[in-house]
Amino acid sequence: MNTEFFGVISIFIVTIVLAIPVGRYIAKVYLGDKTMLDAIFNPIEKFIFKISGINSTEEMNWKQHLKALLSVNMVWFFLCFLVLISQGSLPLNPDGNPSMTPDLAFNTAISFVVNCNLQHYSGESGLSYLGQLMLMFLQFVSAGTGMAAAAMVFVAMRERTTDKLGNFYNFFIKSCTRILLPLSAIVAVVLVFSGTPMTFEGKDKIVTLQGDTVEVSRGPAAAFIGIKHIGTNGGGFFGANSAHPFENPTYFTNAVELWAQLIIPFAMIFALGFFLNKRKFSYVVFGVMTAGFLMLVIPTMVSEINGNPAIERMGITQATGALEGKELRFGTAVTSFWEIATTVISTGSVNGMHDSTMAASGAMQLLAMMVNAFYGGCGVGWLNFYIFVILAVFISGLMVGRTPEFLGKKIEAREVKIAAFIAILHPLLILAGTALASYFAANDTAMGYWFSGNATGWLNNPGHHGFSEMLYEYTSSAANNGSGFEGLGDNNPFWNISTGIVLLLSRFIPIIGPLAIAGLLANKKYIPESAGTLKTDTTIFGVMVFAVIAIIAALSFFPALALGPLAEYFTIK
Repeated sequence: MNTEFFGVISIFIVTIVLAIPVGRYIAKVYLGDKTMLDAIFNPIEKFIFKISGINSTEEMNWKQHLKALLSVNMVWFFLCFLVLISQGSLPLNPDGNPSMTPDLAFNTAISFVVNCNLQHYSGESGLSYLGQLMLMFLQFVSAGTGMAAAAMVFVAMRERTTDKLGNFYNFFIKSCTRILLPLSAIVAVVLVFSGTPMTFEGKDKIVTLQGDTVEVSRGPAAAFIGIKHIGTNGGGFFGANSAHPFENPTYFTNAVELWAQLIIPFAMIFALGFFLNKRKFSYVVFGVMTAGFLMLVIPTMVSEINGNPAIERMGITQATGALEGKELRFGTAVTSFWEIATTVISTGSVNGMHDSTMAASGAMQLLAMMVNAFYGGCGVGWLNFYIFVILAVFISGLMVGRTPEFLGKKIEAREVKIAAFIAILHPLLILAGTALASYFAANDTAMGYWFSGNATGWLNNPGHHGFSEMLYEYTSSAANNGSGFEGLGDNNPFWNISTGIVLLLSRFIPIIGPLAIAGLLANKKYIPESAGTLKTDTTIFGVMVFAVIAIIAALSFFPALALGPLAEYFTIK
């Protein structure tokens, strides 16, 4: 167990250390400074802009950024939807996998467009290789979209008074080519040399140790898995995700995949400091996020390492912790760390089954997604945290009796209303969806078209855990995470359509809000710093932001957590 702890701590520290130079590099990319990769990517980017007819030097205001962002995402959704509903009759389908139903294609297309990768299908049987490649493309562009939106907010925070906030397409293409592509290629190469398939051949046949002939799925998995983690996407090429030995062959690849999903969210915070030339502010932000992360990961690791008290009462030793749903290749400690990393980061990949974790661990996983502001996904992690910064500045201003200011701009009613709406939207979508599903299940409602049978049929677990499964599904959707308590029967019109709507609203409205706030603040007159200016790069301000996050999360979600994982915890304890 001490060796497992050493592995977890090493991965975490190495990621932080490497995130600083990566963050400096990201800042240079968005500032347009020279980098060592210019010779490779300048010709590629010029070619992309030439054939698309886009002027990458044209300055945009926040509304133009938003228009471009929403337009290209709409095109990608329809393109993906068409591929998925017709993949059975398209090329690159050596295993003869069928086309998706319209409701499943609707859910899957939205899920990958919004960087969630909620999967109501199993990759081996649910997708052709063409479908997998389509989704791999979306894993690049969805991550690039979030990073481009964050870059615009960086520019708005840096400039004194302007409505010229860079060019969305320039930020987007550079995010994909100069950041996501090189890093994901490194991870893919590591995976190939570790045994992950990278082929367009169909299923292979093997003879097992007991003499059975078994068909084994394969495909262009290594490339898919590289961007799956670097882009904080999380969708599995195979149904078991990173618990599958082809997706995650060894302890070393497990460490690499953990690093891969952490590196850009960490680096984006340091990039903020380099971009604004306010490194102390980025350290405060990173400190708040890390404090929140540790408060989630430590109880999870303790819970899983101590094992299941119900099994303990039977007199069965659990020296290696609660092993149900976990891979012995990795161990309890690092799997517990992954569980919180993937829910805090909003990656959603799994190397063990979350539905099998202890109740306290399930509560921490849910809380990580409910807060949705500690590190977060590519780019959108900062956007979510930015909302809480605005609210903290406003509340701090009220406490000291002066007009709130942030980086030389007054925070007024319009910005606060937008921030408050975004903060309230997240729990509204989660709790409303869960309430609707719980109502149907509690009344064993006949669902007709929406579900083949009565609503209780989608629950494999009754009581508190069944409620947790429904709560987790909507929380994962609203947090753009994609992991799940997989005891839930979710591949049906009710869950595909309802979570698809939540996915759509919870991705783009929380992007629209920060872009609008940043654009409005950028247009305001700059106020030079004075003795009365609120310092936002201090520990006190960091504590204030953390308190705002904790209060909003506690008030919004404690009742739901009390009905699900907390009630289950006290039941089995």
